[in-house]
Amino acid sequence: MSYSDEELIRILKSTKVIACVGVSMNPVRPSYFVARYLSLKGYRVIPVNPGHAGARLFGEEVRADLASIPPEIPVDMVDIFRRSEHVPPIVEQAIEHLPRLRTVWMQIGVENAEAAAMAEARGLTVIQNRCPKIEYQRLFGELRMGGFNTGVISSKL
Repeated sequence: MSYSDEELIRILKSTKVIACVGVSMNPVRPSYFVARYLSLKGYRVIPVNPGHAGARLFGEEVRADLASIPPEIPVDMVDIFRRSEHVPPIVEQAIEHLPRLRTVWMQIGVENAEAAAMAEARGLTVIQNRCPKIEYQRLFGELRMGGFNTGVISSKL
């Protein structure tokens, strides 16, 4: 899968609200720090995790699933932190319950041709096996000399 920088920039600039499926409450987990980073960049991040439904994260209520997101929240993108085989029902639910959805983004290591085809058939843009945090940093000049920036800096180093 190859995506042009122009396409990724368009998605990242036009997206305002991201539902992050599989987000963790644990700050050392990738799903937590990716969601946190995106929220610090001005995106509204709606956390989705049935095990933490009702808790608060990044100023938002954690939702049990995509169907639990109120219709007045205009989700543009779903960022999926689940194993590849779990993606089709997530995409089905996104299509059914998120009328403003434009992008289905599957994290690094997450790919599902069936789910991608389903989303694309509905006119959605699909990105697979990529991280929006990494792409944002790469495309908007935030990568450090080592090639990555975890967003965690300690003054004690």
